[in-house]
Amino acid sequence: MAAQSLLRAIGPPDFSKAVLRRRTEQSYGAASFRTWSPAEMTSIVTSKTTDAPSERTRLKRYNWLAKYDRDTINGIIDAGIICQVGYVIDGSPYVTPTNHWRIDDFVYWHGSSASRMLKAQQECIPVCFTVTHLDGIVFSRAAFNHNVNFRSVMAFGKAELCADEVKRQALQVFVDRLAPGLWEYARKPTDQEWKATKLIRMKLDEVSAKVSDGLPDEDADDLASNLWAGSVGLRLVLQPPVPDPKLREGIEVPAFVKQFLYPK
Repeated sequence: MAAQSLLRAIGPPDFSKAVLRRRTEQSYGAASFRTWSPAEMTSIVTSKTTDAPSERTRLKRYNWLAKYDRDTINGIIDAGIICQVGYVIDGSPYVTPTNHWRIDDFVYWHGSSASRMLKAQQECIPVCFTVTHLDGIVFSRAAFNHNVNFRSVMAFGKAELCADEVKRQALQVFVDRLAPGLWEYARKPTDQEWKATKLIRMKLDEVSAKVSDGLPDEDADDLASNLWAGSVGLRLVLQPPVPDPKLREGIEVPAFVKQFLYPK
């Protein structure tokens, strides 16, 4: 069954529209999936939720960096491929980095059916989901005021195991999220490979974002000094494709590889 079947079953996710749009534009689309600059992230205006959904997601310190609207939250989640999932097994805390993707109000991650992490999470245990992007280094005149610019999301909820039909369709969305067209191009999973894969998801009910994109906050005495202050932006740089040396002669680079863009 095509990935579009899942989209019809649970409602059309914004991300599916974005990846389809990227096939022709080579960039993420508008709305919640446009490529926000840090400055735009802090000035976005939305009619959606603008207050913390719970007390544990409400920022106490540096609360002016908080963002509770869903456009900003979704944009930060969708701009990343790696998340961190925190949970407790037998009284011991763990934080596991893994791939993630979003469909509507759920975030998904997957792994081996034999994974201890996923076996625990499928029992609807509480988890903490985070995504962070480092956007720059902020240099101050005073050592105490050096800082970083970043975008981050933290969400609390209970993980749940996805049924096989949802797993098969949501994983197609994940593959095409990496590169639109990749699912149709690649060999499809065998029954054994499907069986060896487990899919977990979490509802984005209790979630908040934190965005810092400023310059150093300086004291008056430091502003009067002859020391330099400012910031240096950081970004990922795409490298040219590297072909597998075992490729047979004459196999060309697919269009989705040539046009690949990492989300920002």
